Amino acid sequence: MSETFDAKSFLKSVTNQPGVYRMYDQAGDVIYVGKAKDLKKRLASYFRVQVSSEKTRALVRNICKIDVTVTHTETEALILEHNYIKQYLPKYNVLLRDDKSYPYIFLSGQHHPKLAVHRGAKKRKGEYFGPYPDSGAVRQSLHLLQKIFPIRQCEDSVYANRSRPCLMYQIGRCLGPCVKGLVSDEEYAEQVNFVRLFLQGKDRQVITSLVDKMEVASQQLAFEKAARYRDQIQALRRIQEQQFVSQDSDDDLDVIGIAHDKGMACIHALFIRQGKVLGSRSYFPRMPADTDMNEVITSFISQFYFNQAEGRTIPSVILVSESLGDEQAALSAALTEVAGRKVELRSQARGYRARYLKLAQTNALTALTSKLNHKMTVHQRVTELRELLGLDSLSRMECFDISHTMGEKTVASCVVFNQEGPVKAEYRRFNITGITGGDDYAAMGQVLNRRYSKQIDPDKIPDIIFIDGGKGQLSRAHEVVSPLCSDWPKRPLLVGVAKGTTRKPGLETLLLVTGEEFSLPGDSPALHLIQHIRDESHDHAISGHRAQRGKARKRSTLEDVEGIGPKRRQALLKYMGGLQELKRASREEIEKVPGISRSLAEKIYDALQHG
Repeated sequence: MSETFDAKSFLKSVTNQPGVYRMYDQAGDVIYVGKAKDLKKRLASYFRVQVSSEKTRALVRNICKIDVTVTHTETEALILEHNYIKQYLPKYNVLLRDDKSYPYIFLSGQHHPKLAVHRGAKKRKGEYFGPYPDSGAVRQSLHLLQKIFPIRQCEDSVYANRSRPCLMYQIGRCLGPCVKGLVSDEEYAEQVNFVRLFLQGKDRQVITSLVDKMEVASQQLAFEKAARYRDQIQALRRIQEQQFVSQDSDDDLDVIGIAHDKGMACIHALFIRQGKVLGSRSYFPRMPADTDMNEVITSFISQFYFNQAEGRTIPSVILVSESLGDEQAALSAALTEVAGRKVELRSQARGYRARYLKLAQTNALTALTSKLNHKMTVHQRVTELRELLGLDSLSRMECFDISHTMGEKTVASCVVFNQEGPVKAEYRRFNITGITGGDDYAAMGQVLNRRYSKQIDPDKIPDIIFIDGGKGQLSRAHEVVSPLCSDWPKRPLLVGVAKGTTRKPGLETLLLVTGEEFSLPGDSPALHLIQHIRDESHDHAISGHRAQRGKARKRSTLEDVEGIGPKRRQALLKYMGGLQELKRASREEIEKVPGISRSLAEKIYDALQHG
């Protein structure tokens, strides 16, 4: 514990009410957020003479200040704790690294509803089905629905402006509600209702209804209609055979399994809605060493479900693979309050629910084993590279690459690796300007100067800076970086990665500023790490360059014509039927477009012919 913090006098002023506490270090950063039913009792437990947990001892050593917020109930404390953890990301808390919102299938509430993928807050009028574990699962479901129930999936702007049916209608994937007379409102509404029931998990009800309609159509000698109903029935029965549905067809639950080993934990969540397994996902929370598994699960549940901004649905039942003791009832109460209906947190299950729990546990263990193997491989590669280059430590590496096409739209990339592999959140791209096209040395000088000329966090000073290039690039990098890092606590090692004469992977030459050159054997773990870093940097630069180039080339020639704003541009393209038709049009034809004068038609014609 910090000498400046007097725990004894602090505890005298603490209340026995429920609430949340924030612990600060010497720099004033929040290092831990916790909640308690009895604040005095909980905070006193940190300052006993004998504390068994190494994690708690390390935390207490760094405490310089504690703030306390009293709440009315333990449920309020749980929700406030979540908000503080999200705000401060404290060092000693278990943190769920899950920044993605979950996708839903959205059925709009329009006259002719459409199906679409939806993420984020549910502001639009309509119905939401999900959540799905990833966008791939949603796309797969939408593709399947389009084959069985031909509801429109086009954008509203496309739907509103069509005079002829699109390709989807031609191939039987849409009923064509955009064009009057192709489908009646009743027939379209019927298919929309089938989609709604299917997404609610009421497959049997849909099939029964389709069978009845097929029989009526047959009796009325409407054989084409009967055949369509028959095809829908067969497609739905095939899906039923492929997808497991639980005995309780209204089951809405999430099943959470956990596995832990070698200081790492994996939480695997199965998402089940209306008795169907929508999919699953593995999470690897960031946690301090020696963290209790109950704390990992409770932190996961509170951070995962209280984050309503993500548009996440809380199911009526959450199954966990381990009992959470006293925390279980408090979490259930808090989830019930957030959801606005009863939510049960259970750790015991029988029958098919027990099978779900076992499946979640198995998946958690498999994902953890795979992650640990990968981590061991990366650690081995980093260790060998550190030994090869004679470095005392190797915790951060950065690599730079330049991409352009014949000097057009030059983009530089910087990728970052640590001892666990890529740190994608810290990847950066730089648009290079003010240089002669194709001058890679000037581009490299500019990106390094922009990257390192500003004050840099000591923890983010790289041990190695890789330059994708030969002696010239390395020399230019040395000229720029040397003066910039003169007052840094450590000096990074500059390493050039030159491709061999055949430019084949495995034949790279490593260059040092001292003039030393060496190659590594093809099976060297250190070489595999360098190739991985170099490839990431190359791919990051190329994708940035392509985006810039595509942006420049997609820019319409019309945008440069004085007097042509977005509305006139839209009117021109709509009237003519697209840019290619507009390019082929004469001055007189352009002049016929509403709102286009003769002089403006002249300007447009000249711009399109010489653009």
